[in-house]
Amino acid sequence: MSKYILVTSGVCSSLGKGVASSTIGSLLECSSLKISMLKCDPYINVDAGNISPYQHGEVYVTEDGAETDLDLGNFSRFTSVNLTNENCISIGKVYENVIRNERAGRYNGRTVQVIPHITDEIKRCIRHLGEKSKADVVIVEVGGTVGDIEAVPYLEAARQLVRELGRGNAISVHLTLIPVITGGELKSKPTQHSVKQLQEVGIQPDILLCRCEAPVDESLKKKIALFCNVAPDAVFVSPDVRKSIYELPQIFHEQGLDKLILEKLSLGNRTTDIRQWSSFIDKLSHPSRTVCIGMVGKKDYLDNCYKSVQESLFHAAVTGNDAEIKIRKIDAETLENANTDGVSSFFEGVDGIVVPGNYGQRGFLGLLSTVRYARRNKIPYLGIDLGMQLMAIDTARDLCGWEDADTTEFIQNSKHPVISLPEEQSEPSSHVMKLGASGISIKKDTKLYSIYNADEITERHRSKYSFDRRYTKDMEEHGLAISALSTEDSQVEAFEWADHPWGIGVQYHPEFVSRPTKPHPLFDSFIQAAIAGREKDGRLFN
Repeated sequence: MSKYILVTSGVCSSLGKGVASSTIGSLLECSSLKISMLKCDPYINVDAGNISPYQHGEVYVTEDGAETDLDLGNFSRFTSVNLTNENCISIGKVYENVIRNERAGRYNGRTVQVIPHITDEIKRCIRHLGEKSKADVVIVEVGGTVGDIEAVPYLEAARQLVRELGRGNAISVHLTLIPVITGGELKSKPTQHSVKQLQEVGIQPDILLCRCEAPVDESLKKKIALFCNVAPDAVFVSPDVRKSIYELPQIFHEQGLDKLILEKLSLGNRTTDIRQWSSFIDKLSHPSRTVCIGMVGKKDYLDNCYKSVQESLFHAAVTGNDAEIKIRKIDAETLENANTDGVSSFFEGVDGIVVPGNYGQRGFLGLLSTVRYARRNKIPYLGIDLGMQLMAIDTARDLCGWEDADTTEFIQNSKHPVISLPEEQSEPSSHVMKLGASGISIKKDTKLYSIYNADEITERHRSKYSFDRRYTKDMEEHGLAISALSTEDSQVEAFEWADHPWGIGVQYHPEFVSRPTKPHPLFDSFIQAAIAGREKDGRLFN
């Protein structure tokens, strides 16, 4: 039977509960345990597919095509868990399941209520994941903040689960905040109130993780333990990291968090081998070069909007190329207002350019000018989803002379719709939205083939629009080569500029499978090309 760790948080949101949960999972894997992870989101949306990235960050796509919370990206990067639709539930999905059961008459005429029907469904999802994965430990991240009305059903389900399974089989880890007020004094009162709120719903935390930007001394830990009714050795500090969140496994291990969890779950004496994390941090701390990548996105975009792309670039720089990476955020809408000559000022000192997946017409001309600048100036370029489609639109407009060339996502009556929905094309496909992993055939004698060194690969997708193959000959005659096709429907999966040191666009999303110790080969090759251009110009650290 699986054991369970229920991770909650209080005081305020965005304390890093997802990263803390992922770190715990990583440490348990380093202790030779099989784990699984579950995110319980309090929003009523059935999934994250329709939520604005400005509100909730990127949508992380699993292999089976589930559109999930970005915390699953952290789960994936810190652990080896193969995530699916069952690793993320929202309260909307829970209610949907309960209402479906009620309509089917499965409650035998009983009045359907939050307790027990909603809480029972939550517990069923949690237990089902443990049974199906056969994991030694299932880590359940309860979204939201203690005290929020949205989190109440999850907290009640967690309370019941701890009581039903027993303390040796389920424990509570609570993440709180120790703020530093004017004068540098650390205050434990917010943590005390947070734990009190958790106790009011019937959950006594076994372990406290205290977020704090300053060191916490033993006397304050003992005070927190006394007023929160936990053992002094069960109070841990989650400090602000120096360079990367990947420092946390080492930080928590040095404090003995993994040892205490193993003890509380009666998992025996195990050796936790964190050498992979220590090696990564060593590389991070001693780079031999630097590289600057320009990432172009919508106005004032938040880092979480393109979280997986940024992390993938980071993995490739540190692990793959022994480099320190600097990512320059560039606003596509500001680029729209710049003339052709003025665009270059935005990319001064940039070694490579990335245009990640985007939706909507806002900033389109700025993104297009970015692609054109990278092509004309031979700057390494990586385009993902729309970033790949823009390569075709740029070629059509600038080289083929079709000024009206566009995507039907933005212009319906274009005479040259080089990008469109599959059903709008002369050889329509059977799908509208491609989600999840699917096969890709790579053409030999292409740069993409040299990167993967494989005839066929599998990558994850999240796209509606695709390149219309009627324009294949036009593109290739003007230097835009097709380097990969879908094995399912022969849709174009990748472009590359023929006369360019490194210019590749892909329809799929390689960022979803990159890990710190195993960078994705496409990002690795891109960073390598950016560094090569930098070193050719004689710039190493400037």
